[in-house]
Amino acid sequence: MSTQKAGTALVTGATAGLGAAYAEELAARGHNLLLVARDQARLESAAAGLAERSGVEVSMLSADLATPQGVRCVEDRLAADPSIDMLVNNAGSAVFDPLSEADPDRLEWLITLNLTSATRLATAAAKAFRGRGSGTIVNISSALALNILPVGAVYGGTKAYVIAFTQALAQEFAGSRVRVQVVVPGALETAIWNGSGVERDQLPSEVVMAPLDAARAGLAGLDAGELVTIPSLPEYAKWEGYENARQELIPGLSLAHPAERYAR
Repeated sequence: MSTQKAGTALVTGATAGLGAAYAEELAARGHNLLLVARDQARLESAAAGLAERSGVEVSMLSADLATPQGVRCVEDRLAADPSIDMLVNNAGSAVFDPLSEADPDRLEWLITLNLTSATRLATAAAKAFRGRGSGTIVNISSALALNILPVGAVYGGTKAYVIAFTQALAQEFAGSRVRVQVVVPGALETAIWNGSGVERDQLPSEVVMAPLDAARAGLAGLDAGELVTIPSLPEYAKWEGYENARQELIPGLSLAHPAERYAR
């Protein structure tokens, strides 16, 4: 692990769970940090602890990313601060309910946080990093983007979007010095379960990873040049096979005539 000073990494949802783990690992690698979260008191505590342990510069930005004002605040910082060379687009939440029983307002909040805000921040980072000639965008998805469950229609849908969005963004920046990655963790030992509709103790311990392990795996995947990093997947060839199968569909996805099986 390198201790050479790097630029500033902006980490959203940085005071707990995977965001806090990324902040810890990036500080250990020599990155200065800009921590983004809603709770000012928790931000101050997290920043003080990280600065003391790592010796890097740690600054804070209190912003509720489920609100337009909060997102604009972070967008403005990405545009204006040339020291920022990395975005860890981590902030998000979960709601697990059958769609027929769900609260539409709560689902709209989830979509805003997981999808709209993440898109706007990645867009702001893409513009800033293109202008600066380099940078890294890490988007956080979820294994439930691929493991589709009946109670996860909206959560899984937002996280599937993050994968497709990142893959397209990587094509846009191909050949440049802007790196793009999507990390697809499974269940993590975090507070995301609280009030989500699924309790953490409903999950067997063998499927739940520590956030620090997931962050370390994500950064190792970034070091290896992976576009898609699935921290717990034993064989990366399984993902490559999945992607190859998707690519094989492409020639038949848009043709002038329906397939023969639909002919009348």
